[in-house]
Amino acid sequence: MIDIGISKIALIGAVALIVIGPEKLPRLARTIGALLGKAQRYVADVKAEVNRSIDLEELRKMKDTVETAARDVETAVQETTSGIERDLGSIVDESTSSSASEPLATPVPEYKNPGKNWRLKQGAMPQWYKARAGVRRHVLSGAARVARYRPKKFS
Repeated sequence: MIDIGISKIALIGAVALIVIGPEKLPRLARTIGALLGKAQRYVADVKAEVNRSIDLEELRKMKDTVETAARDVETAVQETTSGIERDLGSIVDESTSSSASEPLATPVPEYKNPGKNWRLKQGAMPQWYKARAGVRRHVLSGAARVARYRPKKFS
């Protein structure tokens, strides 16, 4: 890189003051600062884009490895299940050929609806417990509450 020290910056500033003049120097410094800021932002954007592309490439590689691992697991599972099916098929064939009169398994009973009405809400607390514990079973409106708890008039 360029080796710029304080003495070189002071020399450049003195030459700029002489060449440009004291009236235009602050405006030129602002313009140069703005241009340097834009350049830094552009460089930062390019770096971020490069980092994103590198991360994206790493994610693609990771995705490929995961997909190959999933395919391997899937083939292993398929091979195992086909082996089990072959073994079960041979066992069933042997059992049917040896004893055709004995059933292998008991028949599964057919589903019977319990007959409950699911639309009715079932409370979690029984009514007899609510009555004994003094839990309110009904909600009072505001007007009913005022009428019920209004103090009695003394005549």
